[in-house]
Amino acid sequence: MGVPTEKELQQALTTAATMREQNNDHDFIAKSLLNLNHRVELLEKVKHYAKLYLRSGQGSQEHTLLLRAIDKAERAALNSTDGLDKF
Repeated sequence: MGVPTEKELQQALTTAATMREQNNDHDFIAKSLLNLNHRVELLEKVKHYAKLYLRSGQGSQEHTLLLRAIDKAERAALNSTDGLDKF
Protein backbone atom coordinates (compact mmCIF):
# COMPACT_ATOMS: atom_id res chain seq x y z
CA MET A 1 0.00 0.00 0.00
CA GLY A 2 1.41 3.36 -0.96
CA VAL A 3 1.76 6.25 1.44
CA PRO A 4 -0.08 9.42 0.39
CA THR A 5 1.95 12.54 -0.14
CA GLU A 6 1.41 15.40 2.29
CA LYS A 7 -0.66 17.19 -0.36
CA GLU A 8 -2.81 14.10 -0.99
CA LEU A 9 -3.38 13.60 2.73
CA GLN A 10 -4.38 17.23 3.25
CA GLN A 11 -6.80 17.01 0.32
CA ALA A 12 -8.35 13.84 1.74
CA LEU A 13 -8.68 15.38 5.21
CA THR A 14 -10.24 18.55 3.81
CA THR A 15 -12.71 16.50 1.79
CA ALA A 16 -13.49 14.33 4.82
CA ALA A 17 -14.16 17.39 6.98
CA THR A 18 -16.48 18.79 4.30
CA MET A 19 -18.31 15.48 4.08
CA ARG A 20 -18.86 15.49 7.86
CA GLU A 21 -20.02 19.11 7.90
CA GLN A 22 -22.55 18.39 5.15
CA ASN A 23 -23.75 15.14 6.80
CA ASN A 24 -22.69 13.28 3.67
CA ASP A 25 -20.83 10.40 5.32
CA HIS A 26 -23.32 7.55 5.38
CA ASP A 27 -20.63 4.84 5.46
CA PHE A 28 -18.53 6.72 8.06
CA ILE A 29 -15.45 6.77 5.85
CA ALA A 30 -14.78 10.45 6.47
CA LYS A 31 -15.35 10.06 10.22
CA SER A 32 -12.96 7.12 10.29
CA LEU A 33 -10.27 8.94 8.33
CA LEU A 34 -10.46 12.03 10.55
CA ASN A 35 -10.44 9.95 13.73
CA LEU A 36 -7.54 7.77 12.65
CA ASN A 37 -5.53 10.78 11.51
CA HIS A 38 -6.06 12.43 14.88
CA ARG A 39 -5.02 9.27 16.74
CA VAL A 40 -1.92 8.85 14.54
CA GLU A 41 -0.90 12.44 15.38
CA LEU A 42 -1.26 11.66 19.10
CA LEU A 43 0.73 8.44 18.76
CA GLU A 44 3.47 10.30 16.87
CA LYS A 45 3.73 12.57 19.92
CA VAL A 46 4.02 9.49 22.16
CA LYS A 47 6.86 8.24 19.95
CA HIS A 48 8.54 11.65 20.09
CA TYR A 49 8.35 11.83 23.88
CA ALA A 50 9.48 8.22 24.26
CA LYS A 51 12.61 8.97 22.23
CA LEU A 52 13.16 12.17 24.20
CA TYR A 53 12.79 10.28 27.46
CA LEU A 54 15.33 7.66 26.42
CA ARG A 55 17.80 10.24 25.07
CA SER A 56 17.56 12.25 28.29
CA GLY A 57 18.73 9.32 30.38
CA GLN A 58 15.19 8.73 31.57
CA GLY A 59 14.76 12.14 33.15
CA SER A 60 11.78 12.79 35.41
CA GLN A 61 10.51 15.79 33.40
CA GLU A 62 10.68 13.81 30.14
CA HIS A 63 8.95 10.91 31.89
CA THR A 64 6.08 13.21 32.85
CA LEU A 65 5.77 14.47 29.26
CA LEU A 66 5.70 10.89 27.99
CA LEU A 67 3.01 9.86 30.49
CA ARG A 68 0.86 12.86 29.53
CA ALA A 69 1.18 12.00 25.84
CA ILE A 70 0.23 8.38 26.52
CA ASP A 71 -2.76 9.47 28.61
CA LYS A 72 -3.96 11.83 25.89
CA ALA A 73 -3.68 9.10 23.25
CA GLU A 74 -5.56 6.63 25.45
CA ARG A 75 -8.36 9.13 26.13
CA ALA A 76 -8.73 9.77 22.39
CA ALA A 77 -9.04 6.03 21.76
CA LEU A 78 -11.87 5.81 24.29
CA ASN A 79 -13.76 8.76 22.79
CA SER A 80 -15.48 6.75 20.08
CA THR A 81 -18.18 9.15 18.95
CA ASP A 82 -18.60 12.84 18.28
CA GLY A 83 -22.39 12.94 18.08
CA LEU A 84 -22.36 13.46 14.31
CA ASP A 85 -23.16 9.87 13.39
CA LYS A 86 -26.93 10.42 13.51
CA PHE A 87 -28.21 11.41 10.08
